[in-house]
Formats: sequence, C-alpha cells, structure tokens
Amino acid sequence: MTISAVNEVGQFSGLYLTAVSAAGKPIRVSPMNGAQHVDNLEQPTFGFTVKWSFSDSTTVFVGQCFVDDHGEETLQTMWLLREKAKSAENNWNATLVGTDVFTRLKGQNVGESMRSDL
Repeated sequence: MTISAVNEVGQFSGLYLTAVSAAGKPIRVSPMNGAQHVDNLEQPTFGFTVKWSFSDSTTVFVGQCFVDDHGEETLQTMWLLREKAKSAENNWNATLVGTDVFTRLKGQNVGESMRSDL
C-alpha cells in the first residue's frame, strides 16, 4: 500500500495492491481511506477501508503502529472483508476475518509504501 501524508486531523488516503484474491478477476490497484489518532504520535491506533476495484467487496482494517527499540515500524492489523451476499440467508458466509502485519519498504520515506508480510 502507498499512504499519503496524514493531515492535521489524522485523515489519510492512498492506494492498495493486494497479492491475493478469490474474485476470479485480474487484481488491480484499489483506493483506500483512513484515519489515525494524532494526539499521540507514538504508536498510534488507526483504521482504513479498501474499496476493491476488481470485486464487489470491501475490507476494513484496524490496528496500531508499533516501533521497536531499533526504530523499525510495523502496522499490526485485524481486518474484515465483506463480499456481496446473494441473499440474507448467506449473510454470515459473506464476511471473512484475518490479520496482517505491514512493514515499511527499505528506502521508503514516511507517506510512501508499506507491505504486508503474510
């Protein structure tokens, strides 16, 4: 994912390119929007939504940024992916849950790319 700069109220946007999909269509870059707490810039909590460009699904991520003793950042997240259900009877089958940990790509600056280590 590529994240833009966080504004003064904690909002950000960016682009997300996943490596996995069950949609059966070619994977494309998808838009994302989110927010983080700006009152505590050390290890803030955050959330963001990805509206997939190649399927009828949306994923929401929530998590926290952690910085270790060596200054390495990780974004540790839990996510819910909601697929379009065919009917109300299939409602529970349309939601998946999982976790991802993102790390900054070497040589990238704040506001640039992060990647998921699945």
